[in-house]
Amino acid sequence: MDAAKRYFRSPAAVLGLILLLIVVGMAISAGYLYPRDPLALAGRPLIWPFANPRFLLGTDNSGRDIAAQIFHGARISLLIGGVATFIAVAIGIMVGALAGYYGGWVDNILMRITEAFQTLPNFVLLLVLVAVFGSTLTTVTIAVGIVSWPAPARLTRAEFLSLRSREFVQAGRTLGMRDTQLMLGEILPNALPPVVVYAGVVMAVAILLESALAFLRLSDANVASWGNLIGLGRDVLRVQWYVSAIPGVAILITVLAVSLVGQGLNDALNPRLKQR
Repeated sequence: MDAAKRYFRSPAAVLGLILLLIVVGMAISAGYLYPRDPLALAGRPLIWPFANPRFLLGTDNSGRDIAAQIFHGARISLLIGGVATFIAVAIGIMVGALAGYYGGWVDNILMRITEAFQTLPNFVLLLVLVAVFGSTLTTVTIAVGIVSWPAPARLTRAEFLSLRSREFVQAGRTLGMRDTQLMLGEILPNALPPVVVYAGVVMAVAILLESALAFLRLSDANVASWGNLIGLGRDVLRVQWYVSAIPGVAILITVLAVSLVGQGLNDALNPRLKQR
């Protein structure tokens, strides 16, 4: 309850939560407001927003309803962001927990692997994975998760290194608890808050990575994606700029919302700020 009170004291965190709930509401209501296939032809190509009451946000190059693609694209962005974040955080926690708890040669090997992943920029590695394994929605989601785990791993390792010598861990060892019990039952619950907070950053980056892939036409073209719509509008950017601008604003709002919620959670859960 105290954490919730601290969260709602921040206007920015509340704004982020409201924006995120709006995006989630769009994703939930997409099937009801726009039951047809969002990629089906709906009218004349390149109708400007508000020029036709049937198409409030206009139509794209092929005559597809932009509003329908925006609402259905919210599902894709949240799905990719959520699943990719889960994959990245799960791998990061596993690697970071093992490295931080055992130290020594285990830590050295796992951190060298982590550094090897970080030598290449995330997007370059993502391009390689998509080129090798294909550009289906499932492949893209898994690939985004795979390239995003090093940062959560380093954060988890740092938390485990600071917690493994605490009194409650020593007491557990004295009682004969196994390593897995100490790691999962004692240390991990205390190490999770900063990792959960950082998951918001991972989710925001995951949405941007998928949008960048779609803009380059390397993502799944058979789904209504904000990035796909931006890439489609690139061909008419000088004249019908709204085709790219509208999904761009949707991505901006979603990333901003996730970032503000993550910052709000950090302020609410950070023990150094609890006395303020």
